[in-house]
Amino acid sequence: MASARRRNNETSLDECQSSSKLPRNDKSHIAALILARGGSKGIPLKNIKMLAGVPLIGWVLRAAVDSGMFDSVWVSTDHDKIEEVAKAWGAQVHRRSPKVSRDFSSSVETIQEFLEHHKEVDIVCHFQATSPCLHPFHVKEALEKITLHGYDSVFAVVRRHQFRWKEVEKGSGEQTVPFNLEPAKRPRRQDWPGELCENGSFYFAKKEIIEKEGHLQGGKLTYYEMLPEYSVDIDVDIDWPVAEQRVLRYGYFGKVTPEVVRLMFCNISGCLTDGKIFMSVSGEAMVSVNTRDTTGLRMLQEEQVEVILLTTEKDPIDPALLQKLEDRIMCKVEKVGKEPLNDLKSVVEKKKLEWKDVAFMGFDQADVKCLNLAGLSAVPDDAPAVAKKAAKYICRRAGGSGAVREFTEHILLQKQMAKSQREQDRIDRHNF
Repeated sequence: MASARRRNNETSLDECQSSSKLPRNDKSHIAALILARGGSKGIPLKNIKMLAGVPLIGWVLRAAVDSGMFDSVWVSTDHDKIEEVAKAWGAQVHRRSPKVSRDFSSSVETIQEFLEHHKEVDIVCHFQATSPCLHPFHVKEALEKITLHGYDSVFAVVRRHQFRWKEVEKGSGEQTVPFNLEPAKRPRRQDWPGELCENGSFYFAKKEIIEKEGHLQGGKLTYYEMLPEYSVDIDVDIDWPVAEQRVLRYGYFGKVTPEVVRLMFCNISGCLTDGKIFMSVSGEAMVSVNTRDTTGLRMLQEEQVEVILLTTEKDPIDPALLQKLEDRIMCKVEKVGKEPLNDLKSVVEKKKLEWKDVAFMGFDQADVKCLNLAGLSAVPDDAPAVAKKAAKYICRRAGGSGAVREFTEHILLQKQMAKSQREQDRIDRHNF
């Protein structure tokens, strides 16, 4: 297991830094396919519910797209909102028919219908939207078992150390028996390799297997083992808080390594404040700032991240108020025009940074270019849809109500994760 962990860690770092399409030895059309029906019974519209600031389906789509292994990436759905989210995350959409959108429709039936409409596809890589800890290196290593090593199908497994016992009917008096254990020779965990169990993350298969055999695990078959920390499956609402913590720790956040964030731009109106201006009887203007947000900005500054607050020419906040805000938080306030990117490019260049080194928190349509460009970006929960589509993280809180603090904690968590990863890689290289 130690060698497997070392291999996976090293590959994941390489994958995050690679943006080009990876070479293959064949000319097969390989399609990634995620099935996302709108009628989930357990959690309504589960596939696009926000998980750690990203729609659930977005985690898998990001890993699939960034792997560079696919000729096309698809979402099969029957729902308009899921289609909208899928396209925003880089996927094409196949509108499935009512025939395969029923509660009892199987995944294989839905995939077969997809293949009927897309004759060019030779290999289908079916990903579960409910497995948000997928990384590009998982995709690459698993798919190469088909493209390089001659297998016809491959599926994801995880190693479990659980002793299984026969279930007996209550009141029957029947005695239970173990399936994978001799009680008199009960092994220690470290002396037992455990068992491989499907974790549901993905199933890859050649088209002829799906069409002729009617399933995804046929022909020359193999598995791809994923470590337990990446094996997350969300079935019911109670799984959500647990999954969110796991994703924040082990999820894939994109090609840019977040530990290099050196500068944060943050809009005042809509992010640090809720956009409201209070006027006194004497005509004095006031704004409300959440102390949790200002504390969060100071936490970034303590980690050597420079913070610059942004205001616009049309912002109704009085200059005197801006000065007080600047003094209180001890950071610079920068005025930007209609296109913030035009003004901020020079700021980034003067500091000899790249946009991958920048975190950006915006609120409106004018911020879209910066949200797309920054290494880490976020918007409050009450931001308009156009800004949410561009952001890499969507806060649970609204502007002026702790959204800035939430994003700063996210940045710091990513930095800590990356630091831990570097330390683990250093240990692994030393042991190797």
